[in-house]
Amino acid sequence: MTQFLAAAVQTEPEFGSVQQNVTTALELIPADVDLAVLPELFATGYQFTSRDEARQMAEDLETGPTCTRLRKAAAEQRTTIVAGVVEGESDRVFNTAVLCRPDGSWDKYRKIHLFWDEKDIFDPGDEPFPVVAACGTRIGLMICFDWVYPEASRALALDGATVICHPSNLVLPYCPDAMITRSIENRIYSITTNRVGTENRTGNALTFIGLSQIIGPTGERLAACGGDAPGVATAAIDPRTTDKQITPRNNLWEDRRPEFYKR
Repeated sequence: MTQFLAAAVQTEPEFGSVQQNVTTALELIPADVDLAVLPELFATGYQFTSRDEARQMAEDLETGPTCTRLRKAAAEQRTTIVAGVVEGESDRVFNTAVLCRPDGSWDKYRKIHLFWDEKDIFDPGDEPFPVVAACGTRIGLMICFDWVYPEASRALALDGATVICHPSNLVLPYCPDAMITRSIENRIYSITTNRVGTENRTGNALTFIGLSQIIGPTGERLAACGGDAPGVATAAIDPRTTDKQITPRNNLWEDRRPEFYKR
């Protein structure tokens, strides 16, 4: 496991302008990064008025236009790309994150913890939080509101993740600081990529807070974007610094007492 360069790519999608949103996001990815994380639902926009509307924009992850372009960009730029898309499978619709490697292979995660009106739009994720090989290390995937549940990042860390990629569409102000804690309590890196702008398609205006960031394993904010505009935050990731030895006599994993955590 060697050091590599990661980017949180913060965008401002226009709802429904899928091709343009994808183009704009891909153009923001720096040429020299090894890992780029785009926001949740970066291609479509966030605020669907109905499940049917989301289904119309959903795509098959193998053949759909957005995922095809992500894989093509990953191959051309030699960059692993993580991004949030609307996945359609039969009559089901998922809020999904895909990880596309330069060699053409890919993995996915379907959002488990649905936020607010997402419960009317998407099916909840039906598979465990994944930890996959990429960039010479182990990368875990979660999406937006998963941050509220410490079990999500802990499950990823216990399965060997050194980096959590966290595509988001954040409207609550607490997440950036909470992800510092998630990184500290698991001694891992976290990359939270958010969007900016406002959507008001249902009469309930949502303003997205931006503040995309890369956090180190002891809680240091390595890089961050502002709250008002698209941008990119880049930082070096060194998986060798995610050691679980906190003091000479305290190891994060060895000192766990799970027999007392159950209810």
